[in-house]
Amino acid sequence: MAVPKNRPVSNFPKEVLDREKRKLRSLRQGKRVWFGLGMFGMVGWSIAVPAVVGVFAGIWIDSNLSGRYSWTLMLFIAGLGLGCYNVWYWLQKERDSINKQGDDDDS
Repeated sequence: MAVPKNRPVSNFPKEVLDREKRKLRSLRQGKRVWFGLGMFGMVGWSIAVPAVVGVFAGIWIDSNLSGRYSWTLMLFIAGLGLGCYNVWYWLQKERDSINKQGDDDDS
């Protein structure tokens, strides 16, 4: 069976090697299940707290100032957006830290 000449080059061996290195590093460090569960809780609170603060601030503004727009809804959406951005930023930072640690272990 002939292999076509224009076949794309696969990075499969490198991907398998990288995955195996991560798995071995995880076994060496003793990956903790509780750490992962704690991270889920941290993500939840990081989104919920700014959203709830936005709701309470909006309720206070709506009760003290009359206006055409609902400050409660606007500040809830702003708090939710801020919380999501905070989680995204934090997870990117953790991911970069893990990748840097993995690169240091490989060398």
